Amino acid sequence: MALVAEGASGLRPVLDDEGVVDPAVIVELNKSSQQRILADRLAKADVRIRLVNGEIRAPLETGALAGQTREPITSDAIFYTVGGTLVPYVVEVTLSNPYTYRATAAATTTGLLAIVGIVALAVSVVAAAALARRFTTPLRRLTEASRGLAEGDLARRVPTDAETAGSIELTDLALQFNAMADRVQESVEIIRRDRDRSRDFLADVSHELRTPIAALRTFNDLLKERAGEDPEARAEFLESSGVQLERLDWLAQNLLELSKLDSGLVLLDLRPDDLRATVEQAVEQAEAAARRRALDLTLHLPEHPLRVRHDPVRMGQVVANLVGNAIKFTPRGGRIAVDVTAIQEGAQIVVTDTGVGIDAAELPRIWDRFYRGTQANEARGSGSGLGLAIVRSIVDMHGGTVAVESRPSAGSTFTVTLPRDPRSTDPHPAAAERDEADGPLMADSSSSGAPRLNPDAAA
Repeated sequence: MALVAEGASGLRPVLDDEGVVDPAVIVELNKSSQQRILADRLAKADVRIRLVNGEIRAPLETGALAGQTREPITSDAIFYTVGGTLVPYVVEVTLSNPYTYRATAAATTTGLLAIVGIVALAVSVVAAAALARRFTTPLRRLTEASRGLAEGDLARRVPTDAETAGSIELTDLALQFNAMADRVQESVEIIRRDRDRSRDFLADVSHELRTPIAALRTFNDLLKERAGEDPEARAEFLESSGVQLERLDWLAQNLLELSKLDSGLVLLDLRPDDLRATVEQAVEQAEAAARRRALDLTLHLPEHPLRVRHDPVRMGQVVANLVGNAIKFTPRGGRIAVDVTAIQEGAQIVVTDTGVGIDAAELPRIWDRFYRGTQANEARGSGSGLGLAIVRSIVDMHGGTVAVESRPSAGSTFTVTLPRDPRSTDPHPAAAERDEADGPLMADSSSSGAPRLNPDAAA
């Protein structure tokens, strides 16, 4: 505009010395062509120009472009100082009612925000659904598994893979649930086995008791008849009745002993005694029966004391049962050897005989109660079938093992291995670290076969 004013004044100054604008400048600026340039092309708004002694208005007449709207606003005055002339001057310019894109931009922004909001809402709904599914799916599976477990499906478990288990906390919960289910299933299986074993046990007891009772009833009936008048027959029946009574007494004692061992009511008096004395005493008690059957019973003991923590009475019972079995199943003139040796883990007791032996198919079953083998002979028929079951229970309580090797007509070898200290198999290591000076400890059997120690037991 300054250039237009200077061009209109020519050689004259735009302002004279008195500050009056050259009229030619006013005329030039009021021309329609100049106003269109100022308002329509440059400012896109109503233009108001103020000089010292005059004011020029150029209204906006052109139409709006696509997306433009006219805004009822007025800008602050802009002051432009023109120098380099004879008389410097100031031009005041004010714009009003301009064309702008603000409404379009606001509408566009509003629409964009609406779209962004809708997209964000959709994403949040999808994410919430995915998270809810991730959390509810493991809980639903836990609920279904719990319901199945309550209904008797003991094999039901909860998946614990990372893709389906959910968060770490839910994974831990699933692992704990599965561990609980495993324990429940194991407990139920143990109860079922015990129930089946008890059922078989009662059936075997009934069968074993029926034989001597039937024999006693028969002898009693015969004695009431004419046979009772014959002294020889009466003496024979009375002797046979005495044998059956002894069998009943022996069976009752073994049943009571085995029941105590299985129920954990037997306390082991564990003492760090010399194992040689325990074995020697048990073998000496069997020498009389061996002599009656003309058997060669030998005992081999180590030269030095073999101190193993054990219950002398119970281990003596183990040796007595093994030697007694060997005596029953070894023909007259046979040999029986008992060897006691020290090993790195503790001690071994080996009982070897030259008896009838055991068939390989029967070896796994000889530890079962009332099992006497398929070979019907006098020795097997006279026993209770509980001796080896008692042996195994006592050895298990000592934390040891018992094994057998046998062949028909070639004899049998029973090997009992005892640890140096049964407390080493106890789940509480503190008990195993006590000094032997504390005296003998008491122990009772547990389901794991390891002794349960009682540190308060008297020596």
